[in-house]
Amino acid sequence: MKPDETQDSANETRYAYPAGHILYRRARHPHPMVERGEGAYLYDTEGRRYLDGSGGAIVVNIGHGVAEVAEAVADQVARAAYAHPTMFTSRSAEDYAEALVEVSTLPEPRFFFLSSGSEAVETAMKLARQAQVSRGEAGRYLVIARWQSYHGTTLGALSVTGKPKMRRPFRPLLTEVPHIPPPYCYRCPFDLTHPECGLRCADALKVEIERAGAENVAAFIAEPVSGATLGAVVPPQEYWPRVREICDRHGVLLIADEVMTGFGRTGRWFAIDHWGVVPDLVAMSKGTAGGYVPLSVTAARGDLVDDIVGKSGGFTHGGTFSHHLVTAAAGLATLRYLQKHDLVAAAARKGVILGEKLRARVGDLSHVGDVRGLGLMWGVEFVADRETKEPFPPERHVGQQVADAAFERGLIVYPGSGCVDGTAGDHVTLGPPFIINEDQMDELVETLRDAIQAVTAEQRKTVA
Repeated sequence: MKPDETQDSANETRYAYPAGHILYRRARHPHPMVERGEGAYLYDTEGRRYLDGSGGAIVVNIGHGVAEVAEAVADQVARAAYAHPTMFTSRSAEDYAEALVEVSTLPEPRFFFLSSGSEAVETAMKLARQAQVSRGEAGRYLVIARWQSYHGTTLGALSVTGKPKMRRPFRPLLTEVPHIPPPYCYRCPFDLTHPECGLRCADALKVEIERAGAENVAAFIAEPVSGATLGAVVPPQEYWPRVREICDRHGVLLIADEVMTGFGRTGRWFAIDHWGVVPDLVAMSKGTAGGYVPLSVTAARGDLVDDIVGKSGGFTHGGTFSHHLVTAAAGLATLRYLQKHDLVAAAARKGVILGEKLRARVGDLSHVGDVRGLGLMWGVEFVADRETKEPFPPERHVGQQVADAAFERGLIVYPGSGCVDGTAGDHVTLGPPFIINEDQMDELVETLRDAIQAVTAEQRKTVA
């Protein structure tokens, strides 16, 4: 044992930073050790309590410590933990798929289960490509995406991601993908104002399809409500219907990336439902199992899958842990818990309250430029100058500083950067568990306000 390692009475090796053997996230940043979770709180081994104001990375929806999910996982592990999906199906996967039909708007949907949001996105892109080939459109291979988006870390998902800072180290490995500007009214990329803009951000898709040649475009992928890179930006009401119309006119499949927004986060089962739009494919993760196990789901229109199976015999894709018995059991238990406790409606109702509190107590701060969101997904953007919307210099990492200051005060929020141009711009995203109560919302808002004031006061001293 190294000198800085300690052991508890059960002879467990404890936190060994920086001499341990984990390749840590935030490698140079010390981490407390989590001990347990209950409801909207996490507790570390030193007894400190943290209000989970962002559900980690906008993951935890039903709350921490839900016995029903733990019991479902334990029961499935005890009966059978693994069977390869090319050899067996399972009761847990079959039951979960049937339950998903209850909340999906896709016609006769089919579901492919894997482990992460990146895998869900890759699966959706592969399904789009193979579906186009099966329809006799073998030339269609391009997937158009948006700037200031995030779709995952695997190379295909990173190719469609629109965050230059994340793409830069791996650029030689990435596929060239067309990107269009996002619907970001606070910082309109066209320097226009809605509704006089005529929805230029949506029409940018039409322009890009025609530039690339519709015969070459397989799909368009986007987050219905922008996630980690922009921080809960909600598009204009007419945006998604216009995008659906453009895709249909040009034979382009629409992929909704609901990895962050799905399973009730925005107050509907899926964020795209707010606009009455039905996509062709949907990528889901995070809220699928609420953080209890790694689980992703890709949903596809049934007729697309029927074409693929009829023309080529099956979907050319797989994964050792696809259709996993245990993760499917966890996903089913999470979905049933959401339904039993009417938590999607709760997210809609509580989201209105949280938004009002944020605007009243945080939106008035001199270095807060915008407070935006939907349901229980909210973003707070920071600016050096509120009038000009000038961002802080990116090297100051103001968003991360606010998150760290909040963490020191017992609040977890999700920091983000690059909302202005992919590099500059700071924000935090909030996404508490749907079981949060009003007292906890007040705790969240007041702690965040205190953290923002502490960090921005230091920023003013730096400038002075």
